[in-house]
Amino acid sequence: SAVGRGPEVPFRSEAYRISAVARGKELRLTLSALDPAATAPQDLVFRFGMSGSFRLCPAAELPRHAHLRFFTGESPPRALCFVDPRRFGSWRLGDAWQPERGPCVVSEYQAFRGNVLKNLDDRAFDKPICEVLLNQKYFNGIGNYLRAEILYRSKIPPFEKARTVLEALKEQEQERRKKDPSLTLSKKVKLRQENPDLLELCHTVPMEVIMAEKQLFDPEHSDNYAAFKNWLQCYLVPGMSSLRDHSGRTIWFQGEPGPMAPKGEPRKTPRKKSPQLKADPEAPTPKVSPRALKRRCRAAAKPPKSEEEEEEKEEEAEGPRKGRARGKRKVTAAPALPEPEVPQGVRRSRRTSARRGKGETGSH
Repeated sequence: SAVGRGPEVPFRSEAYRISAVARGKELRLTLSALDPAATAPQDLVFRFGMSGSFRLCPAAELPRHAHLRFFTGESPPRALCFVDPRRFGSWRLGDAWQPERGPCVVSEYQAFRGNVLKNLDDRAFDKPICEVLLNQKYFNGIGNYLRAEILYRSKIPPFEKARTVLEALKEQEQERRKKDPSLTLSKKVKLRQENPDLLELCHTVPMEVIMAEKQLFDPEHSDNYAAFKNWLQCYLVPGMSSLRDHSGRTIWFQGEPGPMAPKGEPRKTPRKKSPQLKADPEAPTPKVSPRALKRRCRAAAKPPKSEEEEEEKEEEAEGPRKGRARGKRKVTAAPALPEPEVPQGVRRSRRTSARRGKGETGSH
């Protein structure tokens, strides 16, 4: 599209096939001409950020923010679109995965597990386990909501030291081998299913999402997003606690945060909205000074942020964040969540402010 930030794709073919393979948080598309002599294949590697996705739709009804489009040859044609409303995602030319990313937690589980356990002397594991789970060098594919779900199921405090957690896991694995080296593969699988450890949950929890993705991930249909919210056991769930980690990202959890928690009390996600008190029609109207009235109008024009709006944008977090200008900080709402309802009094105040801006006088 004209406003897309990705590079131009130097591939021209009247008839071609698209194939795909995923690794962690990256997806590689390969464009192959049906006539091999016409043009060479072209690879594209995508990162999705927080809001990127692919959507197949009629070519005459392209969605907004469709930054890259592949058109079918049928009649009427359809378009496979890379849609990214917040533009956190990207694509690049070539078939290479990002070199700093480790093995995929889903498709390369044994390599992923070995990569973690053999590198526990890395300084990266000096951090809390909730922060290390976002390190794509070791946990390629784990994002913010997945880390909350994994730690909740494993009953591990999010701010426990990562090396402490993983070294204990390594010792348990070695003891299990010593006790019964003759365990068959089927028995090992059964034991892991009955009592999965942290690294196994890094594989099985994303697999649950993948197996149900057609039902869970379609923000265009509210019923499907409701199914995803019902699947969540911890992330954004009412009654859970939340804290900003040392990178400024919110982690949801239950119970104690752990010894490496930042200063400050955890916030509780409210279980339900408190009932609003009805105004007494016979109560006298309090007098309000013009200065106080102005303050109320300004405050009313900025409704309070919901828990979801305070959630930071979902980024890859594979390394240190780039520097930002001092004092500037972006806060982005979570996807497909409803905006907080604005009370009626707030709407009246906004209308009053609008009339005053046009030179009219408002009365209360």
